[in-house]
Amino acid sequence: MALTGTGSNVVQMINSGITAARSTGSTSGTPLYLSYLARAYAELDRFDDAWRCIGEAMTAVEITKERWCEAEVHRTAGEIALMSSEQDSAKAEAYFERALAVAREQQAKSWELRAAMSMARLWRDQGKRQQAHDLLAPVYAWFTEGFDTLDLKEAKALLDEPAS
Repeated sequence: MALTGTGSNVVQMINSGITAARSTGSTSGTPLYLSYLARAYAELDRFDDAWRCIGEAMTAVEITKERWCEAEVHRTAGEIALMSSEQDSAKAEAYFERALAVAREQQAKSWELRAAMSMARLWRDQGKRQQAHDLLAPVYAWFTEGFDTLDLKEAKALLDEPAS
């Protein structure tokens, strides 16, 4: 979890924050916060709540026109699809593809990197290591700084994994 604490405490903190923001009439950040909440629910194996929150996040993107985090919402949906007991890799791949398309359209390289890492992990786990590398390598190569950030460290580690 990005936040510290037990899963149920994280859910409570995020819910409180969303409720407080909504009480002021603010919608700023709602899609992203809902995706965080969805991930927290998924980590607690509360997938009905997770999917409800992802649905709300996608609806909020459309209603608020707050598209800056749309790629991350789709990427999170893909991660949840892989976390659920069904582990729906086809559904996850479709969400990751959408996340990549949105990030590329917006030229949002950080979101693109995160989506590419999620897709690369999926493909690696399916034995498609070269495809995973070919997707992630050019996105990683675009960056010229920030190599001490968690996302770039994780991308480098993924790229450095043995091919076998």
